[in-house]
Amino acid sequence: MSEEVSAVKEYRKRIIDDLLELNMEAFGATWIRGPKGCGKTTTAKQKAKSVVEFQDEEMRDNLLKIANTAPSKLLIGDKPILFDEWQDAPKLFGAIRKDVDDTGEKGCYILTGSSSKEVKTPHTGTLRISRLKMYPMSLYESGDSNGSISLIRLFDDPDSFDGCHSDMSIDDIIFSICRGGWPGSLDTKTERAKLLVAKDIYKQTYSTDISNIDNVKRNPQITMDILKSYSRNLCTFAATKTILSDVKANNTVSDPTLYDYINALTELYIIDDIDAWCPSIRSKTVIRSGKKRNFIDPSIAVAALGLSPDYFNKDFKTLGFLFESLCIRDLKVYSSVYDGYMSYYHDRYGLEADGVLHLNDGRYALIEFKLGQTEVDEGAKHLCAIENLVAIHNENEPQCPLRLPDLKLVITGTQYGYRRDDGVFVIPIGCLKN
Repeated sequence: MSEEVSAVKEYRKRIIDDLLELNMEAFGATWIRGPKGCGKTTTAKQKAKSVVEFQDEEMRDNLLKIANTAPSKLLIGDKPILFDEWQDAPKLFGAIRKDVDDTGEKGCYILTGSSSKEVKTPHTGTLRISRLKMYPMSLYESGDSNGSISLIRLFDDPDSFDGCHSDMSIDDIIFSICRGGWPGSLDTKTERAKLLVAKDIYKQTYSTDISNIDNVKRNPQITMDILKSYSRNLCTFAATKTILSDVKANNTVSDPTLYDYINALTELYIIDDIDAWCPSIRSKTVIRSGKKRNFIDPSIAVAALGLSPDYFNKDFKTLGFLFESLCIRDLKVYSSVYDGYMSYYHDRYGLEADGVLHLNDGRYALIEFKLGQTEVDEGAKHLCAIENLVAIHNENEPQCPLRLPDLKLVITGTQYGYRRDDGVFVIPIGCLKN
């Protein structure tokens, strides 16, 4: 029923590796979740001693019969056991939960499976089965960033920074955006082939996965139009009614139906919106509170719009939004060891921080994403102005002070990094790592 895991020839180390090991130390089972094609199974196999693969056609029927009648039999084997595509055998979840309860042992099971198949379980598995979110590869994981600057070290010891230099040209950044962080794209020889992986994920999303997620038949054309509208509004504050208007131009669709589709795309880990940061430094009516539209990977937007790297030689405005999405993806990956999460700040006076990166210990960084050098000054002024607002708030409200930002960052697509006199760090995305 289970087989030994064969060695992977060239495994590219992922930042989630250490998180998986930590979760296995704390819980009996770990469920790795994330978008299709991000490398969940490959990563899990590095930790597993045996594997049960429900997609193996030669074994599938037999495995499903056992899973439906006596799922505990599948728990026999060298541990940790990886159950890949476990959603095909939902009774397995309960069997694992009970076994973890009965034995109290840690790190026994790893669950992976397609994000396009959501199953309802009778129990949440809380404190027995942990959930771990996996993203596509960051630039450091794919080998594009030289990793000369550690994000966490920058938080811990900002004075240690003495400049950096990125090896990525603007053309390299454009190609990385179009290719995306899909591991499968790195194993192909030609650039043309590398770009096909993101396109295939996009096609699978609207043609198959959108209906398979919960066995509800959905219209591929409506899904395509939603994804295209999202792509045109990437990293903006476009209201849902704006997206609805776009989709209604070509389809007859109600508001509840649109929300259903958006929820399904979120469950597929395709849509990955950014929430607002609303500190009490201005009136709540002044600070935007809507979501910033985003995907799990910028390559989905490129595929949905039918663009190629050459297109961006003439459209730097669209490239700027895609660059922001790329940076947000990487920062989420790099900060994951500290349960980091991203938000944004924007008020009606035009003051903004494209990103606010929060760590689980309360530290945070105000961030602007600027593709070129000419925009750095403006971005730095915004960050310093927000810091000043926090300082003024603390003077006026000493009984409930807010933490001052631990870092002010302008992340760029340029090649040189430095620290400005106003304390703002200018860091090329091609230098960052976790």
